[in-house]
Amino acid sequence: MRKKITVVGAGNVGATLVQRLAERDYADIVMVDIIGGLPQGKALDLRETGPILGYDSRVIGTNAYRETAGSEVCVITSGLPRKPGMSRDDLVETNMKIVREVTQKLAKASPKTILIVVSNPLDAMCHVALKASRFPRERVIGMAGVLDTARFRSFIAEELKVSVKDVEAYVLGGHGDSMVPLVRYTSVAGVPVEKLIEKQRLNEIVQRTRDGGAEVVALLKSGSAYYAPSAAVAEMVDSIILDKKRILPCAAHLNGEYGYKGLYIGVPCKLGAKGLEEIVEIELSATERRALDKSAASVKELVGVVDRAMSRAPAA
Repeated sequence: MRKKITVVGAGNVGATLVQRLAERDYADIVMVDIIGGLPQGKALDLRETGPILGYDSRVIGTNAYRETAGSEVCVITSGLPRKPGMSRDDLVETNMKIVREVTQKLAKASPKTILIVVSNPLDAMCHVALKASRFPRERVIGMAGVLDTARFRSFIAEELKVSVKDVEAYVLGGHGDSMVPLVRYTSVAGVPVEKLIEKQRLNEIVQRTRDGGAEVVALLKSGSAYYAPSAAVAEMVDSIILDKKRILPCAAHLNGEYGYKGLYIGVPCKLGAKGLEEIVEIELSATERRALDKSAASVKELVGVVDRAMSRAPAA
C-alpha cells in the first residue's frame, strides 16, 4: 500500500508543496481546503500532469477530512498570509483558531500521524498544534530553519559566485526577526565564511536573511513566499517518509535542550520515520548564546499571547 500525505491549505504554499510531493512519486497526497472546488480543481490538474512527468501519485482534493485518514504525515499550511507591513505577531489570534481546528480534525482522522506546521507565526502555531493534538513532541515539528538556512546559503552563494551546494550553514532560533544565523558554523567547500567575506558585509547578509520573508512580501505586494517554503517542507517530508535521518534545522519543542523548556525553538533535528528522533546540541559561543536567548525570549512572549488567546477562545 502506498503511503499517504495530507496537506491542509490549497493556496500557494500548499498547492506547490503537493506538486513537489506528487513529482517525488513515493506517496499519494490529499489536499484539503475550505473553499469548494479549489482543492478538487488543483488535484485534478495535478493528476493530469502525471502521464507527462511520469508519476503515479494519486492526488485527491477535498473539503472534508475523512479522506485524510491514515496519513503518515500531515502538513498544515492553512491560515492568513502576511501582508506588507504586517508582522508575524499580527497573525496570532486569527491563525491560532484556524490551526487549532485543523489540528484537532487531523489528529482525529490520523491519530498516529506526524504533524509539520508551516502556518505563521510559526513558533506559536507549533505550540497551538502540540496542545490541540495532544501528540508527543516527536510528532509535532515546525518548518522554519530549513527555509531560513536556504535563504542564508543562497545569499552567501550569490555574494561569492559559487554553487549553493558548496555552502553549509545553520540558522537557529525563532522564525522571525530574531533568528540566529550561525556565521561561525558557516563554510564554503569547508572554508569558514568569515575568511571569505569581510565582517561588515557578512553582517548585512545576516540581516537580509532575517528580513528574507519580508523582502519577498514587499516585492510581491500581495501574498508571501511559497516556492522556497514548499521546497523546505518537502525536504522534511523526504527525511520522514524515506527515513533518511537527515539533520535539518527545524522548530522543535525543547525539554531542557540548549537550556530551554516548553518552547518551540529552531535547532538541528534528526528527522526519520518516527518524526523528531533526536535534537542535536552544538556548542555555542557567548555571543551566539545571547542571540539565541534573545530569540527564545521573543518566542516566549508570543507563546504568552497565544495562551491568552486560547483561553479566551471557545473550544473547537
